Amino acid sequence: MKVIKQIGRFKILAVLALATAAFLVVKVWAGSPHLVGAATTSCSGDTLTVCGKESGLGNETQITVTISATASCINGGGNHPKAVNKTSVNGSFVVPVQNGHADYCLTVTAAFQPECAPPMTVVFTDVTVTDTVNNLGQSNLSCP
Repeated sequence: MKVIKQIGRFKILAVLALATAAFLVVKVWAGSPHLVGAATTSCSGDTLTVCGKESGLGNETQITVTISATASCINGGGNHPKAVNKTSVNGSFVVPVQNGHADYCLTVTAAFQPECAPPMTVVFTDVTVTDTVNNLGQSNLSCP
């Protein structure tokens, strides 16, 4: 009789151990999305490129990343000469996830009317990059 009680306890412990293991596997599979380091910006003429990396994305197949910024046409004296030489730039991109992480370099282009031609230069301010799927982001970036 004592052996039967011990076998019953063993079965209960085995079921509890399996249930705990299943819970942990689901928790690990779900991931823990986070940014890896700070996003970087680079600009060339009227284009802005934002690069970033996210990890802990679990079984996600893709994320959606948005970029928004203000582009200003600045004269050689460092001044913004006309209110019309300021524009918003936006972009939304689908980024694939591989092995639980996503690396991206995404580019948006500012369109000015009239054109921002030399000696004028384009400066990007209020740059924000956001993963809209996981609600992760960085703001107050600029370029240059």
